[in-house]
Amino acid sequence: MHSFPTHILFPALTPNPVSLPLFSGKVSAGFPSPADDYIEKTLDLNELLIQKPAATFFVRAEGESMLGAGIHPNDILVVDRSLEPVPGRIVICALNGELVVKRLKRQTGQWLLGSENPAYRDIVLLEELEVVIWGVVTSVIHPV
Repeated sequence: MHSFPTHILFPALTPNPVSLPLFSGKVSAGFPSPADDYIEKTLDLNELLIQKPAATFFVRAEGESMLGAGIHPNDILVVDRSLEPVPGRIVICALNGELVVKRLKRQTGQWLLGSENPAYRDIVLLEELEVVIWGVVTSVIHPV
């Protein structure tokens, strides 16, 4: 049996629905507005975040190289292994055996793993590097 690192979590294949109220009014981030006191519908976070449970896993982010993409240390990333890793998408990959989260880029015929923080350099994917893309990040769960 293959052993996965402890910072990777897999969702239940048949998650129990957890329906929470979704209010129809939006919350103002500027000036206050009158609140609507009725519920538009209920929302199951599994339905919102997980499209394909068998192809989805969660991983906790560390480091600050993806701050510009809204990914902070200790955020939980929702990763879908069934999506195609095309340029522009944020991916989880094993780079020489170490898991990293980066934006996949293609520039002047070269593949890059791009950082979203100017303090970190992009990684040019040279032939001598061992790269395995595990999946595409679809959502970020960010505590405030």
